[in-house]
Amino acid sequence: MSLLVVGSVAFDAIKTPYGKTDKILGGAATYFSLSASFFTQVRVVAVVGEDFTEKEENVFHARKVDISGIAKEKGQSFFWSGEYGENVNEAKSLDTQLGVFANFNPQIPDKYKDSHFLFLANIDPVLQLNVRRQMSHAKFVGGDTMNYWINGHRENLLETLKNVHALLINDTEAKMLSGDPSLARAAQKILKMGPKALVVKHGEYGATVFFEEGAFGIGRHPFRAPTLPIETVTDPTGAGDSFAGGFMGYIASQEKLTRDIFKRAMFYGGVMGSFAVEAFGTERLQKLTREEIDERYKVFRELTHLD
Repeated sequence: MSLLVVGSVAFDAIKTPYGKTDKILGGAATYFSLSASFFTQVRVVAVVGEDFTEKEENVFHARKVDISGIAKEKGQSFFWSGEYGENVNEAKSLDTQLGVFANFNPQIPDKYKDSHFLFLANIDPVLQLNVRRQMSHAKFVGGDTMNYWINGHRENLLETLKNVHALLINDTEAKMLSGDPSLARAAQKILKMGPKALVVKHGEYGATVFFEEGAFGIGRHPFRAPTLPIETVTDPTGAGDSFAGGFMGYIASQEKLTRDIFKRAMFYGGVMGSFAVEAFGTERLQKLTREEIDERYKVFRELTHLD
């Protein structure tokens, strides 16, 4: 079934202990769509500038991602420059230029409105809610956010959270959103805000999914998925978005949603995130094969004895 993602397609300049790049393809919707494309048909709604060329388009075409929903405007694409030290879980922003993304007002093409699955990537919650209203028939909606929206646009964010089925954020964001330093309590408070499932990403330590009581008919007990130890984290920039792509992509590929499907989706999310960090930008995802994904998934299963 079709999966629609609405978010940023951008350019990044990244420096890590293992090297640096000047200007490479990035953006939440980019990582998400490439990752999800290994599991299901993916469509993208975003905005780019005149610096987005056929070279970048071909990255999506190679994975059969439908980018006819990406609008091209006069000006430059969203650009972010960042640096990672030894702690790869924290990035220092060096430069942010919104470009045409500053006026992004996503309009969903009619041909995309039959998408059964929707992911609202990290954008203004007002825009997320606007998209959700345009996609009122989507049967499963995932969403992302960040500290900027949590701290400065809380009321709008809370309205959006009433309209998503699953929220995917990290530990710090979960505690910030809930106002509670205990992750277990924070999860329960967030679930009362609207989502039926909360996926909390722990970076190199995996992810945990919490459920609302009776959600999807699968009970409320949380499930923790580990991650594989990666010898060299070359570039962690797209790890979270790649996780989300694997998670949502696998769910969209299934006929029904069960606890086991959620578990496998968490594992596939971890698999995709682990590949994304092995090279700068989208390089590893571009070279990846489904056989490599399934092989690494088997390793995850062996580590945890997942049936």
